[in-house]
Amino acid sequence: MVLRINSKVLWLEILFALTVTIGVVPKAIALSVANSDILWHITSQCVDPSIENYCSQCMLPRRDTHCGGINECKKTNEVWVLNKEYVAIRDIKMCGCPVDFVHGLAMPRDIVTGVEDANRQEGIWKFSWDVAIERMEPSSIALVVNPKSQRTQNQLHIHLVRLDKNARGNFSQYSPVHVDSLEHVWAVAEKDAKLKELSEYGVLVAQSAPGKYILITTPNSPEAAFTQWACN
Repeated sequence: MVLRINSKVLWLEILFALTVTIGVVPKAIALSVANSDILWHITSQCVDPSIENYCSQCMLPRRDTHCGGINECKKTNEVWVLNKEYVAIRDIKMCGCPVDFVHGLAMPRDIVTGVEDANRQEGIWKFSWDVAIERMEPSSIALVVNPKSQRTQNQLHIHLVRLDKNARGNFSQYSPVHVDSLEHVWAVAEKDAKLKELSEYGVLVAQSAPGKYILITTPNSPEAAFTQWACN
């Protein structure tokens, strides 16, 4: 099966990486971060302002820290929720968008490369849902992770976005499965992907009824196929 990368999603992610690498670093900071490690840099160096030499070690400081007087959306990060295991931040795609547009990222605070990593933890799905439900209507929420070949970042990140208007009508084409809990999403997704003979896969989780969820595995980007991932 041929995997097709959504060019718009990929281009925005590449643009984000390039912007961080060449366009937003304060003059006093001379840091070099590989494009594929931008999210890990944010997770490890930029979400906790209490770390030593925070402003000199972080390329995208928290907006509320005012490092070097930087306050622009694309030059800062915005932490929504932070605990010892996970962090949720505003995605750069929200910059310049209407106030009702939502696109967040939930990430583990340990190194986990993506959907294929054996160290992925089930707890990130419940964490992601709890963050998303504070910003979106439950029936509209989509939690999405893209396949390995259709991402630019090698730190696991779950997109917190809204379903597009046609999404639910297209679910049946992908043989969705139903889960009663967010505690076994990775296990169910892996089993479903094996049944579909997918060597790589992305995962989408949405609500089917209060307290119940629908799960889809797909070889292509579920972010591109089912969600309002950008505001224009």
